[in-house]
This record gives sequence, C-alpha cells and structure tokens, in this order.
Amino acid sequence: MNDGDHISVRHVSVRVDEGDLRLDRWFKRHFPNVAYGQVAKWLRTGQVRVDGRRAKPSQRLNAGQDIRLPPMPGAALKPPAEMHERPVNLADEIALRDAVVHKDEWLIAINKPAGLAVQGGSKTHRHLDGMLDALRFDAPDRPRLVHRLDKDTSGLLLLSRDRRTAARLAKLFQARDVVKTYWALVVGVPEHEAGVIDAPLTKRGGEGRQRVEPVDGGLDAETEFRILDQAARRISWLELKPRTGRTHQLRAHCRAMNTPIVGDHKYGGRDSDVEGLPQRLHLHARSLMFTHPQSGERLMLEAPLDDVLTRSWAFIGFDETST
Repeated sequence: MNDGDHISVRHVSVRVDEGDLRLDRWFKRHFPNVAYGQVAKWLRTGQVRVDGRRAKPSQRLNAGQDIRLPPMPGAALKPPAEMHERPVNLADEIALRDAVVHKDEWLIAINKPAGLAVQGGSKTHRHLDGMLDALRFDAPDRPRLVHRLDKDTSGLLLLSRDRRTAARLAKLFQARDVVKTYWALVVGVPEHEAGVIDAPLTKRGGEGRQRVEPVDGGLDAETEFRILDQAARRISWLELKPRTGRTHQLRAHCRAMNTPIVGDHKYGGRDSDVEGLPQRLHLHARSLMFTHPQSGERLMLEAPLDDVLTRSWAFIGFDETST
C-alpha cells in the first residue's frame, strides 16, 4: 500500500481503559500523525461520529462506544519516529493504572511492581519507560521519569507530568530534599538498633556481573537504618533511609552489616535464602516525603507492600500496619 492509498471507513470500539478520555486525546493516542485541525474538520463535517452521533473534540468517551473513522491515508497510520516501537498492551496499561497511588495535575506516583525494569537496556525490552503512555491520562505529554528503582525493588516511584515539574523534582532529588524510606527483611540482626552506615562504594565487574562494594576512596554513600522488629534474632525488619543515591546502595550496605536482604542473591548469595520465603528481593520503597514543586504543599506518599511481601511479613510474624 502506498502512502497515498486510503483506508476505508472503519468502526472502532472504545477500550475499557480509555473511558473518560477526551475524543481529541483519543485521536492523538491512536493516530499521532493526524493533525488536530484535520480531526476537527472531520468532526465538524460529521465524518467522525460517536455512537452514530456528531461529536466535539472535547467530548468525553465511555468504554464500549463506537467511533466511526473516515477514510485515512496510509501515512496516518504510521507512528512518528519518537514513539516507542511496541505499543502498551492492554494488560500492562490496566496494571499500571491500578498501581497509581497519587495523581494530580503535575505528578503521578505509582507502586512499581518487582521485576519491572524502569528503563531499557541491551537485554531489557520490557520496561516502564516504554509504557508511560499508559499513564498519560488527559495530559498532552507522556509522564517523565525523575528517579529510578532497581528492577527487583518494588515500591513508590515518582513521575512528572510536564517538563517544568520534572526539572524541579530533579533538583529536589539532587539536593537531597526528598526523604526516601525503604523497608527490608534481612537475614540476621544488626549490632545496633539504629545508626548510620557510612561506607563509600565503587563499582566492580563487567557488564551483567557488575556490583558495588565498600572501598576506601569510593563514592560517598550513607544510609540511616532502624530495626522495626526482629524474630528470634534470625531475621529483621529494617527501615532504611538513604542519604545518598548510589547504585545498589541499600543492598551493599545491608551486606556490609552482615545482614543481607532476603532473596538478594547478587549480594548475599545463599546466605540470603530463608526457608519458607520466596526467593525474591525483599526490598520495598515504602514512602517519599517532599515539598510539592508546584503547590508548595508538604507531601507524604506511601506505597503498600505487594501480595508476595505481605505474605512474607505475615509468615515471619511482623505486622506491617504497626508503624
């Protein structure tokens, strides 16, 4: 088919996850190469109809509605170069929207599932950055990442909904004006009930085998820790607050205290295994506290443990609601 060829009239049903989306935004999502002026003309002349009726660009859609599409040139169906090669599938889109724990005009916070990489790499093709169109909602732009979590770490991740807010959030993280709190289950009990781990870190190993290790002369790395509970001096529930943001900082610092995080085979090896608990990283980004970059309000956002970690906490006898 040549770019000048036209697709005949079609009818498309509004998906469940597209309910409450404006009609013009729906076109922007599905046909990014079609100019707004063209869409407006189609609507004005009645070539685009919703459930057989004329519609306006601002009309809100409902799941299941029928949208009549006029003949379109083949080029209209080609996504622009800056769009991701793989569209977000419906299951991922619904899961991400269900993971939202906060949304306002400027930011979104999600409870990122363990196992989902934040950004892609040479061997990582499924990642959050490739799914952010699912969290556009009614905004003109897709959300932007402003910080990261390890692939195997679950919990609170903040996204900006516009460029200006992204820049302001980035400055807050860089200035260490964001209080980050993590929960971890670790094997053993730290020597002290609370304290600060001050252990500079450096990266070692090649690609795929890279890890960080405490070493004199490494990059400054500090983590506050506090024991929230412990069981038979065999396993502890720690609250961790990183003062710096080094790669794998919390995992390396827990290992440095001889209390590796449960399921962290990279840093704890077989010492991180606990009978009865799943072999996954038991590290969760619990909360973020910061000043909203637009409203000036002091925000405290929290992400609950997922089902797997909830069962682990309960198996040990820890009450996640006690803090």
